[in-house]
This record gives sequence, C-alpha cells and structure tokens, in this order.
Amino acid sequence: MAARTVLIAGASGVVGHAAVEHFTQLDGWTTIALSRRRPEISSDRSYQHIPLDLQDAEACRAAVAAMSEVTHLIYTALYEKPDLVEGWRDPEQMAINLAMLRNLLEPLMERSGSLQHVSLLQGTKAYGIHIHRIAVPARERWPRDPHDNFYWLQEDYLCEASSRHGFGMTIFRPQVVFGDVVGVAMNLTPVIGAYAAICREEGLPFSFPGGPAYVLEAVDARLMAKALAWAAEAPTARGETFNITNGDVFVWQNVWPAIARALGVEPGPDSPMSIAEFLPKKADVWDKVVAKFGLNPIPLPAMLGTSHHYADFTFAYGAQHRPPPALVSTIKIRQAGFAECIDTEDMFRDLFGSLAAKRILPPMRGMKTDSAQR
Repeated sequence: MAARTVLIAGASGVVGHAAVEHFTQLDGWTTIALSRRRPEISSDRSYQHIPLDLQDAEACRAAVAAMSEVTHLIYTALYEKPDLVEGWRDPEQMAINLAMLRNLLEPLMERSGSLQHVSLLQGTKAYGIHIHRIAVPARERWPRDPHDNFYWLQEDYLCEASSRHGFGMTIFRPQVVFGDVVGVAMNLTPVIGAYAAICREEGLPFSFPGGPAYVLEAVDARLMAKALAWAAEAPTARGETFNITNGDVFVWQNVWPAIARALGVEPGPDSPMSIAEFLPKKADVWDKVVAKFGLNPIPLPAMLGTSHHYADFTFAYGAQHRPPPALVSTIKIRQAGFAECIDTEDMFRDLFGSLAAKRILPPMRGMKTDSAQR
C-alpha cells in the first residue's frame, strides 16, 4: 500500500482533535497535526505536531516546505470572533477564514503533486439556519442559500484548486458537533459539564437554562472523524457534499434528565438564563470544584473558550417562540457508503466520561479518583 500522510489543520478543535485520535489508530497512515495548541490525545501512536498560525502566509509556506509530502488534507481550522454569533455575518471574519485556507493549500499544491484529497467542513449555516427558517429536511442538492458566508468563499476556492491540480475533495455539513476537548469556539460538552459541577457545588438544581423546546440533531466528533477517514479514500465521496448527524434527533428538555444522571446531579425545572452571563461569574466556584476533586487546573475561561455563547444560541435562550425544527437529510452519505451512527444519549454519557477520565470534569458515578482512593 502506498504511503499516506494526512495533515489535519485545526487539530486542537473539536473535530480536528477527534480526527487526530482516529487517524493515529489507523495502520498505514502518518499523521501531522497542525494547530497553535498541541492536541492531547489518548492514543499511544506517535504523530507530528506543528504549531502554526494559519493567518501567517510566510509561516505556512515555511512549515509546508519542512513537511514530508502530504497526500490528504483535513481542514477543520476556524477563525471566530469573540462575540461568535454576530461574527458569523462579519465580512472580515469571512475574509480571514478564506485567507487561512489559501495560506495552507497554496504551498501544498506547489509541492510535487502528492496531494490526493481534501476534506472541508461547513455546517448547517450553509442552509441559512442562523438567519431564517429552513425547509425540513435540508438536502445537499438544493441551490446555494443566497447569503454571505465564508463557506461559499472557501468552497469556490477549493473547487477551482481541485480542478486545477487534480485532487479530490469532499465537503461535510455536520449538525451540532460534540466532543471531549475544551477551550474551543463551539463545543457544548465541557460547558454543560462545568455548569453541572457548579450547580452541584452551590446546591442548585441542574435546570435546563434554555428557551422553548425544539427538535435538532447532534453529531459526535468521533463519528465525524470516522467519516473523514472514509471520505479520504472512498470514490463515492469524491466531489461530493454530505450532511452528517448521529442518526437520531433530540430535544434538549427530553435529553436533560439523561445528561443529569450521567453527571450525577439532580435535574430541576426549566429555568431560562444566559449561560454566557452565568458561567463567567462562577470562576471562583469552579476553582473550588477543581481543588475538591483534584482536577487538572484549567481556569474556567480556558475551559469554555467561546462555547458558552454558543450554548445560548443552541439552547434557544431568549426565544419567544418555539424555534422551527433544524433537521437535515443524511440519506446521501448513507447511500454513498457511510452508514455508522450513535445514539445521542450514549454520546453524551461517553463524552462526559471521557472528560472525567481526563480529570477535566468531576468523576461520574462509579468512578474513583486517586484522591478518593487515598
């Protein structure tokens, strides 16, 4: 089998981290992780980490020149402004995201023609879900939604580059992604875990803090990583765009009791409040939790990144009416040959368990810490 080297850009993010974990477990692959922070993975397989600011074109050119030849690129890097949701329609943010992709891909294409495939992430904002009601289920074959989005800038550039240099490409549109990393722009797992721990420490009920109930879908970052590995070599993925979800649907209010059981707290009645405002005020309480359970000394701001702002958006905090269903069709990817799935409640239990095992969250029921054993 020919040598295969995958370059994962944005390797410390929720999807990039999962991709590094997954590819290092696959035989026949050399993995290069590209991110400012080194991803902390559980695999005992080796990988190369290159710290790099993708906004620095010269640094990108120098880094690529020093790499072994890359055959596959998984691009999960993302630039988000601190206000997050407002930034989604910001022209400067769009231009920066395009420049980051170009800064990395141009020198890769100038190498000896080794690049075979590029995978790019979009999301359901491609359907305008952050702007207006969408028809259900959203389908990949629909005409492009007429709104400004860096997705379109990146996609147009990548299509032209693919045609010019002959490598394959696949675009993924995951729904709400969940993983076991902290300090990123959009990952609700550590946000919910920290909220639960603070509620328990203060004797507060673990109440759902969002707005009206609505139906949506999740995708486990580990499932996303498997899809990325499949697309890297599947002929049926070449030149295609795919929606991807866990395979089921959920409503926050319905899954909240299962989340509470996993985290060892008592759910309370729904109590709408802004998580983005509540959590930053509880940094001292979080420090007490860290000390009590001997957790890794990660300050609350570093734990949350900007994901607490994303929580308000995804929980529909402040909505006066029930948001419309946010559902996509995943028929296309299944017909193309990728049919893996995971129950969303199982996903939550697994990811909270992973964060507890890493001493990022307090131990789940039945788990023992070293301090407890002493």
